[in-house]
Amino acid sequence: MDAAEVADRFGLGRALRLSDGPVARGRQGEVWRLETSDAVWAVKVGHERRTEREVAPATAFHEAAYAAGVPTPVVVRTVDGAVLADSGPHQVRVHGWVDLGAPDPLLDPAVVGAVVAAVHRVPYDGGGEPDAWSHTPLGAARWDELLARLRAARAPFAEPLAGLRDELVALERWMEPPSQLRTCHRDLWADNVLPAADGGVCVVDWDQSGPADPSHELACVLFEFGRTDPGRARALTGAYAEVGGPGAVTRRGHFSMLIAQLGHITETAAGDWLAPNRRSPTRDDAEAWVGEVISEPHTRRVLDDLLAAVASGSQDTGGSVVTPGRQDTGDAAPPV
Repeated sequence: MDAAEVADRFGLGRALRLSDGPVARGRQGEVWRLETSDAVWAVKVGHERRTEREVAPATAFHEAAYAAGVPTPVVVRTVDGAVLADSGPHQVRVHGWVDLGAPDPLLDPAVVGAVVAAVHRVPYDGGGEPDAWSHTPLGAARWDELLARLRAARAPFAEPLAGLRDELVALERWMEPPSQLRTCHRDLWADNVLPAADGGVCVVDWDQSGPADPSHELACVLFEFGRTDPGRARALTGAYAEVGGPGAVTRRGHFSMLIAQLGHITETAAGDWLAPNRRSPTRDDAEAWVGEVISEPHTRRVLDDLLAAVASGSQDTGGSVVTPGRQDTGDAAPPV
């Protein structure tokens, strides 16, 4: 990657220093740190090449969220108005650098709830259709085929995953089609809702944004940041409602996105173990990814307990309601 070329293409000022290598890696790509005479920037190199047409809807939503005050890195376009640019063999995009910490599912749940409500209130409608990743089940046959392949390859996690097979198939019977569609982030896991230097949070990696049911997305966030703690669950949904979020988690079907995404994530991670690639360069990477589902499974009991917690109306908030703020620059880990 040529630092001067990137700086020129995106109008970033005079290039001073590019990090010696990626400073952060994720499932979608890796991030390099670029210092220029104007500021510090996050240069993202994706694992797969994209077209301007493909990235346009998600980028427009990201820009609308930034304009609406959602705490998120600013999108930087090229001097010609494009999102993507080539630098040598790499396809890159640029965001403002943000001072971020490591993923933490124990972030203040009220802060998380308020930020998710802000995302769901962004005045933007990009149209389109829900993606299969977020609303379709794997089905018993695909689970069985996957387990057979893993057992044949002697994957170390094959039997623990097999122990969850019946639970995962039963959960898929809860699923319902999304309704009340609006543009959502669709990837609000702890990797993408990160602690910011000011004590708030920052939402990153908007590449998967598109039509979804906000109640379904809220249920994903409820599981990720609430898990088995009723107080955290109530604090999160209470803050979300207070800020005016349009969703609510009131029935089992609202966990449809959670069930679908974790099913597809498990299938993808297991496939990466069978055939390592740029997303999961080693089998250890893929095994750790699958292990996230095995170690803290989203069982029917766990999800029913979350439903009971948020339906109880308790005032045990576990944290104060905070209106999200925004950060533009900083000195630590950038978004991936």
